[in-house]
Amino acid sequence: MEKSRVLIIDDEASIRSILSTLLKKNGYYVQVADSGESGLDVYAQFKPAVILLDLKMPGIDGMEVMEVLDKRLKADCKTIIMTAHGEVRSAVEAMKKGAFDYLEKPFDNDELLAIISRAVEMVTLKRRVRELEDQLEETYRFENIVGVSDKMKSTFALMHRFAGTDGTVLVYGESGTGKELIVRAIHQAGKRKSGPFVVVNCGAIPSNLIESEFFGHEAGSFTDAKELRIGKFESADGGTLFLDEIGELTLQAQVKLLRVIEEGMFSRVGGNEPIAVDVRVMAATNRDLATMVEEEKFREDLYWRLNVLSLNICPLRERKEDIPLLVEQFLERYATPLGIEQPTVSGKAIELLMTYEWPGNVRELQNCLYSAITVAGGPTIEPADLPRRIYSESEAPEPTSIISGRISLAETAAQATAKAERQAINKALSETGGNREKAAEFLGIGRKTLYRKLRHYGIV
Repeated sequence: MEKSRVLIIDDEASIRSILSTLLKKNGYYVQVADSGESGLDVYAQFKPAVILLDLKMPGIDGMEVMEVLDKRLKADCKTIIMTAHGEVRSAVEAMKKGAFDYLEKPFDNDELLAIISRAVEMVTLKRRVRELEDQLEETYRFENIVGVSDKMKSTFALMHRFAGTDGTVLVYGESGTGKELIVRAIHQAGKRKSGPFVVVNCGAIPSNLIESEFFGHEAGSFTDAKELRIGKFESADGGTLFLDEIGELTLQAQVKLLRVIEEGMFSRVGGNEPIAVDVRVMAATNRDLATMVEEEKFREDLYWRLNVLSLNICPLRERKEDIPLLVEQFLERYATPLGIEQPTVSGKAIELLMTYEWPGNVRELQNCLYSAITVAGGPTIEPADLPRRIYSESEAPEPTSIISGRISLAETAAQATAKAERQAINKALSETGGNREKAAEFLGIGRKTLYRKLRHYGIV
């Protein structure tokens, strides 16, 4: 195991020498700096777990060093203030600004080592939790999209590959499956993420305005063109243009769209000057474009130009094992704006959510949970809190896992998620000596959320 790193920043050579010798004898990897300026330079390369920081130094003092570490460097470490007798007030002020603890000079060696040990433990735990979160993020999440099903894992893998290219992407999926969310996530993970993301709803543009919408127009180019207008392609220069519901475009509009995608150039309506743009095009549809090509309702050349990288988003009814994760995500998202504690969902309510076929897909589930969390009168969402189409008191569907005597895929996914949560919580409590406030902080969740999960998992 790598030694814990400690950085000593003090302008007194004797202090640096004494502390360095003491810490090295006790198994720490030590670097020293004789000023605030050099200390910040060393930090950037050394990345210590703990900094021993003198408050009073010429040039940048300890307070300024702390401010730079926090605001500019986003330091992932604990700072212990060293101060002379009579400067306790300044040390307390430093703690209010985020210092872990303080020591008065001359300090007791055992006390110093004990404080450093506690600080190292806290930093180590926080880093371990973050590593676990990163692992879970890689396995189950892409941006704001969650899933444990094999189909979603395959989707995530393709999204990662597509994000690393600049090719045109065509996303297929039923309404409500989250096609725009998928496209946004690919954009955000790619090299164009700092560029614009421009959306065009192809089904909402009147046919006589499509050309102006795509390419813009010059002032006076037609009756209502009173001023210059920048089109969507020009607005998306350097970024991504998302053509939603591409199957709704007229054949005439398809011809003009194909030309600009192939050439990367166009002219505004009423203008003669060619305008070059660097745009990545991504499109989505809930229609079968291949069939439309056969029926001569969609141009074959445009179809193949768009269908360079394709992605099919499966409907929610085909990945029901993802529902428990989606439920948790949506409840967490809605509880805070509504000013309530995040509720749990009863086993029977989960079974009903798993049984329903979700014709409106993830969008329908999202709306269902917003309704349920608003209607629920207590800390638990029960079947009666769900919309009537999902639950009917007289015709409640029996849970499939109960009548079959088997464990469903959804239950398996939920159990795996619960196991990971339970392990992370127990580890945090163990590392913090049972301190629930600190455990919540390290886990990156609110105290009330932790208490709710403790009750849910029966952890005492």
